[in-house]
Amino acid sequence: MEVRAGAGPRCTGDGLRTAGPKSSGRAARVSAPPWARFSAWLECVCVVTFDLELGQALELVYPSDFRLTDKEKSSICYLSFPDSHSGCLGDTQFSFRMRQCGGHRSPWHADDQPYNSKAPMTLQVKDSSVKRGYFQKSLVLLSRLPFVRLFQSLLSLMAPEYFDKLAPCLEAVCNEIDQWPAPVPGETLNLPVMGVIIQVCIPSRVDKLEPSPPKHGDQENLRPAPMVLTSIHEPDLFRCFRPVLTHVQTLWELMLLGEPLVVLAPSPDVSSEMVLALTSCLQPLKFCCDFRPYFTIHDSEFKELTTRTQAPPNVVLGVTNPFFIKTLQHWPHILRIGEPKISGDLPKQIKLKKPSRLKTLDTKPGLYTAYTAHLHRDKALLKRLLKLPASLWQGVQKQRPWDVQSALLKRHLLELTQSFIIPLEHYMASLMPLQKSITPWKVGVWVFPPQRREDLVQTPPQIRPFHQDDFLHSLEHAGPQLTCVLKGDWLGLYRRFFKSPHFDGWYRQRHREMAQKLEALHLEAICEANIETWMKDKSEVEVVDLVLKLREKLVRAQGHQLPVKEATLHRAQLYIEMVIGSLPKDLQAVLCPP
Repeated sequence: MEVRAGAGPRCTGDGLRTAGPKSSGRAARVSAPPWARFSAWLECVCVVTFDLELGQALELVYPSDFRLTDKEKSSICYLSFPDSHSGCLGDTQFSFRMRQCGGHRSPWHADDQPYNSKAPMTLQVKDSSVKRGYFQKSLVLLSRLPFVRLFQSLLSLMAPEYFDKLAPCLEAVCNEIDQWPAPVPGETLNLPVMGVIIQVCIPSRVDKLEPSPPKHGDQENLRPAPMVLTSIHEPDLFRCFRPVLTHVQTLWELMLLGEPLVVLAPSPDVSSEMVLALTSCLQPLKFCCDFRPYFTIHDSEFKELTTRTQAPPNVVLGVTNPFFIKTLQHWPHILRIGEPKISGDLPKQIKLKKPSRLKTLDTKPGLYTAYTAHLHRDKALLKRLLKLPASLWQGVQKQRPWDVQSALLKRHLLELTQSFIIPLEHYMASLMPLQKSITPWKVGVWVFPPQRREDLVQTPPQIRPFHQDDFLHSLEHAGPQLTCVLKGDWLGLYRRFFKSPHFDGWYRQRHREMAQKLEALHLEAICEANIETWMKDKSEVEVVDLVLKLREKLVRAQGHQLPVKEATLHRAQLYIEMVIGSLPKDLQAVLCPP
């Protein structure tokens, strides 16, 4: 969720109804069709204000018929403002995640974790007419999509206008978003809002490392010229990792192993950007652990995540309150980040420190961990990243642009992850049965009457089990050393990886994809076989079972759960009709009721 807080009129805008009465569940939208396109991008837009008497208060929700549970309202209110220790003045834009309490999932969203992303923009300004001395208000975008950079750009356009014109502006923007096309993976879209056209490319699983520049035809007819976002979900790695460049490989290993990590930053924007950068550095490997870009002591899961009665969970936690240093002292890895430099100079690189040096008060910046990296540093890369001219404007822009540095770091991390994953992919592929072993019909003696459906229907061969020792032995001649120059204890890294949530997530996904491929190949084998010859000596029970099995596969394939060609689906449907036509009329009536 993106949040922006800013100074604005202290009066509540007219024309927009606040969220409805408190409820224990999320009600279905009455007027779903008018907001169908809007809901493909955002759940709702919230305005949160700080009241001296009441504290954080949800001022309005738009669309007004969108329902939030009491728990969700409380989380949004507390997470929409910087912690009192942050000392943020002026505009602050950051992200946070919170657990959702029901509701449908967006079709695009592939994440299995029940969380919503939030993008708040908060503004805090001095105001002598207010007892507290400051006026605070936050504009929050609630979405299930991880398009953080898009929502940040959207908030940068929305927030100043909203704080000036209030409700009419918000209503107009939401109506414009309701006209946007659906976010289809791989599509380049032009999104008009507030007189600006934002051009984005929706990410997909087959994206290449570097985003391709927009085609000339995509922009030539657009007036005004669009604001092009090269990425709508990836953070600027070099900017986020500037204070930790010397330890970026250690942090990569910690993320790969799913280790619990606390990021203690001076402000929510620094905290959320660092957490998002850490969780994105494993691409193309899916990040399977929980992460909270910004977390406070008021979070509903505070006790669950800070308890000492069990081992710390596999979570990357972004915080700003120094109180967490004491509360989370038992966590194995704590990254303390100092105040960012205003100039373009590279900040002083933090040092690796032992957890015993972690002090409750006045903790200095550093990576507090007892973890020893398995791989050696890439000194050549560090030299290229760190040996920069003193000033951004005097040297870096002329010699090596900022985005080039980010692309360099991104490529290094991607190649490092690929070198680690490729041996696993090769070994997993070797567990796939040979295609010649996939036969359409079961060979052997039929059991009659059948005891199980499997006695009548040939099933695809099974994927062989993953044996960790066999894989480790294969690394001697097919390991990461073939694609990566880094030396180190690769075997030890793999052994620890096997215990992490990321191995479990990777293995389950690959096993599911391979099983679907086997089913698709089996369906193709049946469609290529001579079904009339097979039916000659078969009983009606066997023929009916074939119909049921083919129908089951056809339903799955048509639901895009099996990678099958359209021609194969058409042929399977013809086979079903032909087989049913050969059965007696009474069975036909059962299989094809009117």
